[in-house]
Amino acid sequence: AVALWAGADGNDRLVNAQGEVFDANLGDVEDEALPRFVGPDKAEAARMLAFHERLAPLLARHELGIDALELSRRGSWRVELDNGAMVELGRGSPNGDFAEVLARTDRFVRTLPQLQARFGQRALEHADLRHPDGYALKLKGITTLAPPAGKAPRN
Repeated sequence: AVALWAGADGNDRLVNAQGEVFDANLGDVEDEALPRFVGPDKAEAARMLAFHERLAPLLARHELGIDALELSRRGSWRVELDNGAMVELGRGSPNGDFAEVLARTDRFVRTLPQLQARFGQRALEHADLRHPDGYALKLKGITTLAPPAGKAPRN
């Protein structure tokens, strides 16, 4: 088993190294180490595994792991990192190629050390990489809104 398949029917299954979803006694599997795949159909498991195999090394260079990988019905990718951050990766090309999504992710992770140096390792709460020329971030404890009149800002 290389991943846990979170079924829409509420029944979790496993994914093998060929990207096939199969039933097994999940109690016999150390599932904490397995990434969770969430997709529209278990037929997408092989595609999700192929994407995971390209995405995981990119993130691992910055000591980030994948807790969950999601593929929406519309073909948009989302990843939950092992530090709790959610990252919207967006869609790739119409032919199903991952290159565009991986390029956006690479641009993001190359700038991540600067972000972590300034705000700390666990500061990232959410990232949206769906923008063509950059990304949007939500950092824990950081806001761009002014506090209401009469209230001191929280630290």
